[in-house]
Amino acid sequence: MTTIRFFHVADLHLDSPFKGVTSMPEHQLKTLRDSTFKAFQTLIETAVQEKPDFILIVGDIYDGEDRSLRAQHKFQEGMEVLNRHQIPVFLCYGNHDHLGGKWTRFRLPENVHVFRDQVEKVNIQIRHHDVYISGFSYPERHVKESMTTMYEEAFETDAFHIGMLHGSLAGDTTHAVYAPFTKEELINKNYDYWALGHIHKRQVLHSDPPIVYPGNIQSRHRNEKGTKGFYDVFLEKGNAQFNFIPTSSIIYDQINCSCKGIVHANEWFETIDSAIENFRNVHGAGVLEINLTDVDTNTLTMLEGTPLEEWLSMVRETQEMKEPHIWVHAITFDAIDAFEMESSGMTEQVISVMDTWDTQQWKEIISDVYQHPRLSRYIERLNDNDYETIHSEARTFIQKELVGKE
Repeated sequence: MTTIRFFHVADLHLDSPFKGVTSMPEHQLKTLRDSTFKAFQTLIETAVQEKPDFILIVGDIYDGEDRSLRAQHKFQEGMEVLNRHQIPVFLCYGNHDHLGGKWTRFRLPENVHVFRDQVEKVNIQIRHHDVYISGFSYPERHVKESMTTMYEEAFETDAFHIGMLHGSLAGDTTHAVYAPFTKEELINKNYDYWALGHIHKRQVLHSDPPIVYPGNIQSRHRNEKGTKGFYDVFLEKGNAQFNFIPTSSIIYDQINCSCKGIVHANEWFETIDSAIENFRNVHGAGVLEINLTDVDTNTLTMLEGTPLEEWLSMVRETQEMKEPHIWVHAITFDAIDAFEMESSGMTEQVISVMDTWDTQQWKEIISDVYQHPRLSRYIERLNDNDYETIHSEARTFIQKELVGKE
C-alpha cells in the first residue's frame, strides 16, 4: 500500500513585532523578535534532514499584509534551500498576508506552488501515485463567506486528495472568523486529509478523515502557551499517522510555585529560582508567568511589605545572566487562597476606608458613569443590593490587584 509523507505547517507569522514587551532588556527582546525566524529555520533544517515528499504551508506566512522585507528574504532563502533538495512546497496566503497587500515582491523558486485567490486543484506524482492538492489564497483580509463549496468532490479512489484551508470552524468565535466551515462539509468532500490553518492551537477536529490544525510554529504572546510546531504526516488510504515536531525557540507558559510554609524572603526567592531552573532544563528559553499557590497569611504579609513590582524586578535580576534566557512577565497568585485570608498591610488600609462608605458615597463614586451623555441611558438605576454587590466585588478586586499582578 502506498504511503506518502508530508509536513503540515501553518501560521509562521514571520517577523511578528511582539508588542507589549518593551520592558524586556534589549538583548532578550532581540532574541524574542528573532524567534519566528529561528522556528522557521528549524522547519527547513528538519525538512532537509527528513526529506518529506512535499510541504504544505496553510496561510499567514507573514505577520502583516505589508510583508516585511526581512521576512520575505528569509522565507525566500528557505524555499531556495528546499528547492536544492528537491522538496516541493504548496502554500496559500491567509488573512494576515492576503494578496491585496502591498509589498516588495520576491520571486519564489520553481519548487513552490502558490495558490491563487480562487480554489484550484493541482496534481503531483509521488512514486507514480497521483496526489491532488486543493486550496486558495485570501484575495483580501476579510473572507467572511464559506469557501467549501468551491472545493471539488473527490471521485478518484486510487488517488490521494488533500484540502488546504485557512479558516475557522463555524460557530467557534474564540478567534476571528474567516472562511467558516463545518466538519460535515469537509467530510463530504471525500478527501484523505484536510490541512487547516488560522487557529494557533494544535488540534485534531476529526480523525477519519483527518481534519487538523497544527497550530503556529512560534508563540507570539502570553495567551499562546506551550510548545509550538508542525505535523509530520504519514498518509495512506484510510489511515494517517501524524507526529508533532516542535519548533518553538521561546516558550510562553505559566509555572506554579507553592508558598507553603514560606515566611522569609530568601526562602521565597529560592523556591522561585528552583521552579524557573526546572523549566529551563526541560524547555530552554521562555517567557513565564509565575503563579503562587498555597499563599497563607505569613506569605501574604511578607509580599505586601514591598511593592510587587520590586519582587518582580528582583526575580528578573536573578535570571538576567543565565542561559537560555527566561523572562518573567508577571507574578500572580491563586485567588481562592488569597481571598480566604484576612487582609493585611496596604490592602487592609484601602479596604477599611472603603468599608466606611454608605450608599450615598457609593453613588458619588460612580456618578461619572451615570452622567455620561451616551452611557447613562443604557444603565439601569441601582438599588441598595446592587451597591452591596459593587462593594463586595471591589474588595475582591483590590485584594487581588494590590498583590497579584504586575
